[in-house]
Amino acid sequence: MKITWLGHSCTLLSGSRTVLIDPFVPEGKIRAEPDIVAVTHGHADHMGCVSDFPGVPVVAVNEVAKYLQSRGMEAEAMNIGGTIEVKGVRFTMTPAVHSAWLEEAGPGHTGGAAAGFVVRMDGKAVYHAGDTALFSDMELIGKLYHPDVALLPIGSRYTMGPEEAMVAARMIGAPVVIPIHYNTWPIIAQDPSGFARALERTTDCRACILEPGQSITL
Repeated sequence: MKITWLGHSCTLLSGSRTVLIDPFVPEGKIRAEPDIVAVTHGHADHMGCVSDFPGVPVVAVNEVAKYLQSRGMEAEAMNIGGTIEVKGVRFTMTPAVHSAWLEEAGPGHTGGAAAGFVVRMDGKAVYHAGDTALFSDMELIGKLYHPDVALLPIGSRYTMGPEEAMVAARMIGAPVVIPIHYNTWPIIAQDPSGFARALERTTDCRACILEPGQSITL
């Protein structure tokens, strides 16, 4: 499986299927042809250009999925703790501690709950935490699903920062950690190199810092 970080939280998993998670990049256009799109929550910087992929199933929490269905999109509704299989790819929805307003629909539209995903494909498991604070049940995610890679937000202000992500990485225990959701705007500016050095000095995890568009192969 190849993992490409496209920027912010937007991640492309390429293997027997192509999975696009949180289809938002600041420049607006994503050059990808996914088989499946997954959305962690209803904020605009995660829903992004989901409507640019007509006919592609979108995996999302129930409220977001129902909203997308009302707009004529194909969406697979699920909820936290559940697992579904779409085109041979398994999605387990995990908790995230974050708000979830469905911004695209306007004020007063709830987006249900914010979430993360464990995506299993081709014998590999990838944990995309979505937007979240640190929470102790991340340890259970590690014990239950044994992710090969954890994508963790480090931007602070709206998510956990580098210090909390360090603790999260220890709890999850994934061999590879990729920082996400930082440096998109000055308000979430972080130096990922300090996070990487501290993580590798204090854990057995390897930090993989990617520039937008860069990939690693498992």
